[in-house]
Amino acid sequence: MKRLLLSIILFGVLSLGLHAQMLTRFAVVDLPRVYMAFFQDSREVRDFEERSARVQAEIDRMTAEINNMRVNLVNAQAQGNAMEVMRLETTINQRTEFLREYHRVQTSALEQTRANLSRSGSFMDQIYDEIRFIAESEGYSMVINLTANSGILWYSPTVDITDRLIQSLRTRR
Repeated sequence: MKRLLLSIILFGVLSLGLHAQMLTRFAVVDLPRVYMAFFQDSREVRDFEERSARVQAEIDRMTAEINNMRVNLVNAQAQGNAMEVMRLETTINQRTEFLREYHRVQTSALEQTRANLSRSGSFMDQIYDEIRFIAESEGYSMVINLTANSGILWYSPTVDITDRLIQSLRTRR
């Protein structure tokens, strides 16, 4: 009877140990951040950054222009100049709509360029090899691209292996 009880207890302890080993561990990686950190000096990234800066400068210029028109609109309203008020309101609305469309189109184009940069073949192979190495050595069952998965609502910074991946890629360079 004691042997049976001891066997049951031993079986229970072993099965708990097996159950604990089947625990799935997840990690997250911000791939665009890895790309930008790893290839900061590449011509393609510099071109992307320059284009991004030009787009932002144009958006800032248009925003300032619209704000100046709004100041002129207030002045025209204060002077009682109804024709000028109507003209400025129409122009402000048109330029604001153009600015929204410009921002939407340029942001989309920049995001597409960023995505293309981060999908560069040999670099992605190197990243995947390094992710596999980190995941296997640290016991992660799955690594999720943080920016590609909009279903992640929260994650602990302890599962973000982006910095480790960047450091590892730099040492292998």
